[in-house]
Amino acid sequence: MIRVVVIGAGMVAAHLLTGVERIKRGLEPWGVPLARYRLDKAIEDIEFVGLYDVDVRKVGKSAYDVCKELLGRTVPVPETLKQLRVSMGIHLGSLRGLPVKAQGLEEFGGVAEAIDRLVDEFSGFGADVFVNVITTEPARAFETIDNLERAVESGKVSASQAYAYAVAKYARKRSRRVAFINVIPSPIARDPAFVELYRRSASLVLGDDGATGATPLMADILEHLAERNRRVLSIAQFNIGGNTDFYALTLPERNAMKEETKTSVIEDILGYSVPHFVKPTGYLEPLGDKKFVSMHIPWKTFNGLEDELIVNMRINDSPALAGLLVDLIRIGASLIEKGVYGTCYEVNAFFMKAPGPRGSRNVSRIVAFYKMLDYLRKLEIVQ
Repeated sequence: MIRVVVIGAGMVAAHLLTGVERIKRGLEPWGVPLARYRLDKAIEDIEFVGLYDVDVRKVGKSAYDVCKELLGRTVPVPETLKQLRVSMGIHLGSLRGLPVKAQGLEEFGGVAEAIDRLVDEFSGFGADVFVNVITTEPARAFETIDNLERAVESGKVSASQAYAYAVAKYARKRSRRVAFINVIPSPIARDPAFVELYRRSASLVLGDDGATGATPLMADILEHLAERNRRVLSIAQFNIGGNTDFYALTLPERNAMKEETKTSVIEDILGYSVPHFVKPTGYLEPLGDKKFVSMHIPWKTFNGLEDELIVNMRINDSPALAGLLVDLIRIGASLIEKGVYGTCYEVNAFFMKAPGPRGSRNVSRIVAFYKMLDYLRKLEIVQ
C-alpha cells in the first residue's frame, strides 16, 4: 500500500479523495495520464491516511462531510471517506486576505513546535507520500539548508515550506524514505535548499506547480510552431475562475507567484522572448471550479505572411490536477523505492509548470511525456 497524507482539504483534495475511491469501485480512470500503462504501483494501492487544513469549519470533520459540502451533487462521495478526518495543520498566513477563519498549530507554541507535532502525527500514520495542495501563497527560495534552518527557527517560512521541512524531518527521524509532491507555485523542488535536504534524507520532492490546463496546451502549441520554424509574434493567455484559488490570486503577491511559473515555458521552448501576457486575470464566483481560458498566438509564416490561433476553453480546474496527482503519488512511491532522491526532472518536466531542480529547461508536454516514459521504463516502473 501507498500511505498518503494530503495537505489542504479544498476542491483538489476533494476530487482526489473521491476519485481514487471511486476508481477502486470500478470508475474508469479518465484524466489519469498513465492509467493506460502498466505501472508497478496500482491506483488501488493508494490509501489516504491523513488530511490537513486550517479552515476552522473543516478541522475535525470527516473527509466525507468536507467532500460532500464541496462537491455537492456533482460527484457521489464514497462512504469509506467517513473514516478519514481533517486534522489541524500549519497556517502561517497562507489564507490571509481570504474570507476564511483560519487557525494553525503554530498558534499553540510556535513554528518549531508545530513541525515537531506534525512529525509525531506522520509517524503514527506511517506515511509514504505527502501531497501539497494548499492555496497559492507568497514564498521565496532559501537557497541553502543553513538559511532554511534559521528561517524555521525564527518562524519566517511559508506554510508549504514548513510542511516540506516537517516531512523531511519525519523521514530522517524515522529513517523512512518518503516523497513530497508540491503542486502549488511555492519553490520547493526549485529551491536547492529543499532538494539537498531531501537528498540527505534519502527522500524525494517533486514540483513545482501542477500543469493542468492552458499552460501545457500553450507549451505544446509553441513546440508545434518552433518545429516548423514559425516566428511567434506575441502571446496572450489568461484564466478566470470562481474557486478559492482564483479568489486568492486577486491578491497581487499571490498572483505574482502563479505568473512566474506560467511564463517560464515561453523562452525555453522558442529560444527567444516575445511580448506576452500570461497569468490568471480574475475571479468570477458563478464560474465556480470550471474556469474560462482564452489564448491568442499570432506568428509569421512562409513568405512573410501572418497566421494566428485563438483558443477558448472551459476546464474543470480541480479534477484536472487531481488526475495528475494519482500518477504522481504512484510514481513518487516507486522512485523512492528505486533510490531516486532529491528531485526528479524527468517527472517534473511533464507534470509541473516550473519543473525542479533550479535551472531546468521547460519543454513541451508532448516531448516531456515520452522522455518520462523512457526514464520510467529504464527503472522498470512502467512495464
